[in-house]
Formats: sequence, structure tokens, C-alpha cells
Amino acid sequence: MKLYTRFAVVAAVLAATVAVAQPVPQEASIRKGLAANMSNLPKIDEIRSTPIAGLFEVRVGSELFYTDAEGGYAFRGEIFDLKTRRNLTEERVNKLNAIDFAQLPLKDAIVWKTGTGKRRIAVFADPNCGYCKRFEAELGKVKDLTVYTFLMPILGGDSPQKSEAIWCAKDSTTAWRAWMVEGTAPPKAAAKCSTPIERNLELGRKHRVDGTPAIVFEDGSRVPGMLTAPQLEQRLAAPAKAS
Repeated sequence: MKLYTRFAVVAAVLAATVAVAQPVPQEASIRKGLAANMSNLPKIDEIRSTPIAGLFEVRVGSELFYTDAEGGYAFRGEIFDLKTRRNLTEERVNKLNAIDFAQLPLKDAIVWKTGTGKRRIAVFADPNCGYCKRFEAELGKVKDLTVYTFLMPILGGDSPQKSEAIWCAKDSTTAWRAWMVEGTAPPKAAAKCSTPIERNLELGRKHRVDGTPAIVFEDGSRVPGMLTAPQLEQRLAAPAKAS
């Protein structure tokens, strides 16, 4: 989407109001104006009010931009509530990107744990992803954690073949950890086996996972990219708000 005006930072006008999702009486005018002013406008999924009078949120998938009541201007950026020090745009995007952990098909994941395994995360990972390997090494330093890894070979090369070999190994967890942490290549599968790789790729597309590693927490929030063990411990102790 090509936007011609950048939205920098909205200032103290946020202090007097609270963001509440309500019907937008101007929605028809906004849609009409944006369609007339943006030649390649994608399908708009939702239009919502913001805490700022006359400024409206436009959602396309999980992407946001802002506009006026006539759809004559477009602004991209972040809205901060300076009184509460909250990044309202970030909170909204986190909510849109949240994944219901209870609905994840955990049978399609490689599973391993440390200690009691009472805390849980899910990870989308590619066997040829360097940051995934660094993250896998950090995971071993975190106590009482169960890790569900969804093999998602998106980097090309032999990622699909490695993923298949790891899944089809006699002990997929051992094969995965040996490759990611120790660099020991997975043995070639003696025979073809049924894998969840295509389902995992579709799951990633469904949730707009476009990079690895992608970490999903039990509260539904997610983090793109790797975390160090201390960062992960901090995140597990105080999960980010997804609302």
C-alpha cells in the first residue's frame, strides 16, 4: 500500500480520552474517500474510532493506518498515550497478531522440555535459520520450559529435506536438537514418512508468520526473532499485554 503522508507521533491530545471500539458513522464516507484517493487500495477489513477526534484507524489484515473522516489523508505510524505511556498502536497490533495457544495443533510439533516443563512456548523454526540455532541454544538455559517447535522450512535450499529428515528420524527431538545445537546433520530417513510440514506452512501463512524464529507464548502474544535466555525468562515472568 502506497501512502503519501507519514504519521509521526500523536501528542498530548490523547490525555483526555480513552480508546473504545465503537461503530463509525462516517465509515461510508471514509471508504468512499479512500477508494477515490488511493488507486491500489486493498480490501479494508475494519474501520474504528481512535482516541483522537476526527482520526480513524483503518485495518487491512493485521496492518494499520490512520485517516480523517473523509478519507482524504492517510497516516502511518504509532499513537502514544503520553499520560499513561502506552503505545496504543503496538497494543492493537499485538492483539491482532495474537494466536490462541490452545488451538495450536501441538501434535504437529517437535516437543522437548527442561525441568518440570510447566511453562510453555511454541516456536516456528527453519532448520537452516541461523537465529533459530542461536535461540535453540538459549532455550537449553531456561528452566521448567516445554518447547513445541513447528518445522517451517521457508528459507529455500535443503530446508524442506532437512525438516523431513528430522521429523522422520527415530527420535525427532534428538535429531532436531543435535542439528540445531551441535551441528550434527540429521540421518536420511530410511523410508518416506508422513510429515506435518505442509500443515505447518499453512499454519504459518494463516497467522502471517513470515520469518523465523517466531515465538508464541501461552497468553497468545508473539515475538518475531530470537530472544536470549534472560530476555525469555523476563518475558515468561511478565507476558506482554495482547489487548
